[in-house]
Amino acid sequence: MPTNILSHPIVNAQLSKLRQSSTTPKEFREGISHISFILGIESTRTLEEESFSGRSPVGPFTGTVIKPRIGLTPILRAGLGMTDALLTIFPSAPVYHLGLFREKVTLQPVEYYSKLPPSPPVDQVFLLDPLLATGGTACAALAMILDWGISIKNVKLLCVLASQKGLSHVQAEYPELEVIWVAGVDETLTAEGIIDPGLGDTGDRLFNTLRP
Repeated sequence: MPTNILSHPIVNAQLSKLRQSSTTPKEFREGISHISFILGIESTRTLEEESFSGRSPVGPFTGTVIKPRIGLTPILRAGLGMTDALLTIFPSAPVYHLGLFREKVTLQPVEYYSKLPPSPPVDQVFLLDPLLATGGTACAALAMILDWGISIKNVKLLCVLASQKGLSHVQAEYPELEVIWVAGVDETLTAEGIIDPGLGDTGDRLFNTLRP
């Protein structure tokens, strides 16, 4: 399972701004959205296309549409910061929210919400979570999606920042996952399971709920 790390000056500059503690919530939301849009564009290069015949004001042409039905599964609450950017690319995609939080002592994921319908009306899913720290939450979300009926080969995991340990965890649990797309990778993970230097608490920074 390859990991694709975006290598682009704009992404590097945006990620550096996100890291700074002086970045305002508005700037943080915009940065997460900008990087998410680029992740979305880059991760869709291999989507299957379907041809159709159409007519422009000048004459006939052969065009294409995206063949697979796409669904978005953001992990609450930080994944909401990536959703609008992906909806810009797939404006008709259904959004299936997954509620998972990491227990502070054990660092294990706890499921508290799922908007997945009884059976999947989509062919491919984009799993959205800005941070991949220990990898436990992502693995739990992937298990929910697989239990729902989507093949692991039809899931793409998009993250703004990952730890090397988190990537290794997901790769070990789901070696058949087609690809992980990230904007950056940090080597260090603290004893509390926080990426260092990381971005801090992405949900709190997105929604301006940081404690003084």
